Amino acid sequence: MRRPPLPSLPFLWRRVRGSLRPRPGAAPLVPFDPAALRRNPSVTWIGHATLLVRMDGASFLTDPVFSERASPVGFAGPRRLVPPGVPLDAVPELAFALLSHDHYDHTDLPTVRRLAARGVRFVAPRGVGELVRGVGGEALELGWWESASLGTLRVTCVPAQHFSGRTLTDRNRRLWAGWVVEGPTRRFYFAGDTAYFPGLAEIGRRLGPFHLAAVPIGAYEPRSMMGAVHANPEEGLQAGLDLGADRILGMHWGTFDLADEPLDEPPRRFLGEAGRRGAGDRAFVLEVGATAAF
Repeated sequence: MRRPPLPSLPFLWRRVRGSLRPRPGAAPLVPFDPAALRRNPSVTWIGHATLLVRMDGASFLTDPVFSERASPVGFAGPRRLVPPGVPLDAVPELAFALLSHDHYDHTDLPTVRRLAARGVRFVAPRGVGELVRGVGGEALELGWWESASLGTLRVTCVPAQHFSGRTLTDRNRRLWAGWVVEGPTRRFYFAGDTAYFPGLAEIGRRLGPFHLAAVPIGAYEPRSMMGAVHANPEEGLQAGLDLGADRILGMHWGTFDLADEPLDEPPRRFLGEAGRRGAGDRAFVLEVGATAAF
């Protein structure tokens, strides 16, 4: 993959400023419906890349982040602009939780610790399991195209175009990935973090088509830095089309201020592109806390 350039000092200063004085445009929040969380099949947006998915009688979380900040410390770093759509204590019993890669906005160890205390098992790319085990959790690690059966569901680790690292010394030491979850009646794709790349069409050919694909549409500016690792809204839509998804959910926006685009721009561009491409009935976004069937 093309190595993304390091952040510039002006970019880092804009991120610090945003954490101290939040910009407008956070994702809208609605009260969650406890009964809706158990509808089968359904997806609930908890925020950023955290989804509660229920399909074929089992519930699971993607990239669970319930902390106030996406950061190694609790007093600095990107702060939540909107609270979790479902409090962690209200999340129903889980079959497992998926982790896509080790970045702080996707692998949040305080959340992992709390879920592990509930007995939740994690499924993670190669190398990320060590983080889970370090806080007392259990992790099944898979490489790209490897699969495992968990109850009624089969989980497959699939390629993504991104990178990994939590410090200055562990860059790309752990794998990054997307996930495909297959059950008797439903097939779901979760991108985690990725740029647009030809491998998405290969995932569709090998494991699709999908009833639902959750694709990232935020944190894409400036393109000179983000283009190698983050899809923009138009690319996110194209990813869903390449995957052969019946429904395409735009996520990874409006929860943390991680890049330069206006916070509320991603859904406008995503839905606008869907309309122009004749896919308006397939693409959608959710309010934080909202649930949709698929």
